[in-house]
Order: sequence, then structure tokens, then C-alpha cells
Amino acid sequence: MTETTASDPRLAVKAATVARDDDSEGMSYLESLPRRLVTLYLPLFIIVVILLFPFYWMALTSIKPDEQLIDMDTYNPFWVVKPTLKHISKLLFETQYPRWLWNTMYVAAAATTLSIVASVLAAYAIVRLRFRGADSVGGAIFLAYLVPPSILFIPLASVIQAYGLFDSPLSLILVYPTLLIPFSTWLLMGYFKTIPFELEECALIDGASRWQILTRIIVPLAVPGLISAFIFSFTLCWNEFIYALTFLQSTPNKTVPVAIVNEFVDGDIYKWGSLMAGALVGSLPLVILYAFFVEHYVSAMTGAVKE
Repeated sequence: MTETTASDPRLAVKAATVARDDDSEGMSYLESLPRRLVTLYLPLFIIVVILLFPFYWMALTSIKPDEQLIDMDTYNPFWVVKPTLKHISKLLFETQYPRWLWNTMYVAAAATTLSIVASVLAAYAIVRLRFRGADSVGGAIFLAYLVPPSILFIPLASVIQAYGLFDSPLSLILVYPTLLIPFSTWLLMGYFKTIPFELEECALIDGASRWQILTRIIVPLAVPGLISAFIFSFTLCWNEFIYALTFLQSTPNKTVPVAIVNEFVDGDIYKWGSLMAGALVGSLPLVILYAFFVEHYVSAMTGAVKE
């Protein structure tokens, strides 16, 4: 090999170039490490701190004794001395918090299921049936999502009152889809477009109906998109405040966001320990949900954005 290289100057130049490139790549990694520290790791660290700090503050406040919550000058506000579980115990055993948590979960699950079923049918019809004005209908559905709830809750309250559903969780189950269906339909439209149309053509040739194609081909392939739409809808229902505050009056029927505010805020007196404990416990189901399905959520959102 050495003799061949020595006899051919071009091979010698090529070998020297390759060796120099290898050395430069190794040195460039060392030279780029400080730059990566500044441009990648430091911003990532700041983002993680910003995202996790609210959970840290809620957990810290929920285990602080009352005197440490009041006296911020004597005690370090970012740490706790002699933690207590009094606030959490009061939340779980001296209030109707388990009932509120069940109401929230029941309403969110029912409204989300209803919305996903309607969104699947609407998205498939708009994307695959290709009737006249399908694109306009899709855009109009998404624009409906942009209408703020603060405009709709007064006329919706009149409708709920007329049908005798006031102060019932069923009112929220029927109203929440007005918020969920537009965005879920838009999201599933983008995901359905990524599924090859040739699969449906083959099924049509084999004699399958549109309903069979939807239930046996499209829906199984669109599971990541369905999970993403479910997570978004469930989260929106779980955190919704205006409609729950307007339509629910009795304490046992309230959802967590409304109930903890009404229970632990008395005029200008805020029971911060129990408030933060309620917010922390109420956010745990969503954290668990995102932890299990975050990959499907990101992949579905990417597919929707591409379209």
C-alpha cells in the first residue's frame, strides 16, 4: 500500500486530505463544545427550569406551614422548613375534592369521546369524499375554533337554561364539543391526508363500503392522530373555567378548576396551601397522560402541520 501511494502522487494527496479532515473533525468537536454549551445546553436548561418551576412552586406551597406562607421575610420563599401535609389532608378529607375530581374526569372523558367521534366523521368526509366546497368547509370549521368562549357562554347559557340542563354536568358534556370539534377536525384532516389513498382504492375494488374503509383501514392507521386529538381535547376540557363557572352552581357538581377557587378563596383571603395542593393534584392526571402518549402527540401534530 505504501509503495502504491508513493508511486502515485494523487493517491498520496488524497490520503493526506482524508487524514487532515479526520483531524479537523476531531478538533472541530472540541472547538464547538463551548458553542454548543451556549447555544444548546444553556437555553435547554433555561426552558426546563421555566417549565418545571410552576410544579415546584405548587408542591412547595402545598407542604409549607401557614406561618411560612405568611412571613416571607423570615423564611426563604424558595424552600420549606418543617414541611407539613396539613393542606393536602384538608383538601382530600375535609372537602369534596374527590367528587370534584371525578366530575372533571367524567365530563372531560365524555365530551372528548363525543368530539372525537364527530371529528373523525367530519374530517374523513372533507378529506376523502371531496365534495364541492370541501376546502371552504374545512377552513370554516377551523375558524369556528377561533371564536372566544367569552362571546358564546351567554347565548349558550340561555339554551342550557331552556332545556333544563342548568347545574348539571351534562350541560358541559354537550357544550364542550363546540370548542373541541373544530380543532380536532382540522388536526385529523391533516393526518388523514398522510394516509395513502391507494389503500382505499384497493378496498373499494374489493367491494368495501366507505364505512368499512373508515373503521378497518383509516382509523387503525390514524391511531397517533386520534391520540393527539384526544389529549388536546381532554386537556382543554380539564382546564376549562368559564363554562363550568357559568353552568354549574351547586358545590357537589363543580369541576376542579372552579371548585378550588370557590372553596379556598374567601373574599380577599386566599388559602394558598390548599389552593396549590388542589392545583398540583389536579394536574397529575394530565402529566401522566402526556408522559405515556407524548410521542404520538408530537407525531400527529407534525403530520397536521405539514398539511
